[in-house]
Amino acid sequence: MNPKLGEVWLVDLGLAAKMRPVVIVSRYDPTPPRALVLYIPVTTQNRGSCYEVELPTITFLKEGSVANVQGLGSVPVARLERRLGHLPDEAILEIKQALVFALDLEDELEQNNAADSSTTP
Repeated sequence: MNPKLGEVWLVDLGLAAKMRPVVIVSRYDPTPPRALVLYIPVTTQNRGSCYEVELPTITFLKEGSVANVQGLGSVPVARLERRLGHLPDEAILEIKQALVFALDLEDELEQNNAADSSTTP
C-alpha cells in the first residue's frame, strides 16, 4: 500500500481521535525510508480559522468538512483502514498553501524563489 498526496483515507487515530478521514499530504515516494505518511485530519467542526481549508462537497465526505492543517501528524501506513477517494487539485493546492502559512514557510519560499531567479540568465 502506497498512499498518494491528496488521497482521503479512513484512519484509526487511537482512542481519543477515533476513526477519522484524513488527507494524505506526504509526497509520493515508492520506496520510503519509513512506513509513515503525513496527514491532515478532516473534521466538520469548522472554526473559520486560517488553519482550516473548506473542502468541496464530495460523496465520500460529510457536508461542511474542513481539513485542519494544525492537526498535521504522521501515522504508520498499517493504520490506514480504507481509501475513500481523492480530493480535486484545487483543494490540494489550498491545503498546501495553508501548510505553508501554518509552518511559517512563506519567507523561506520567497528567498529561494529570489535566489533562483537571480541565477537564471
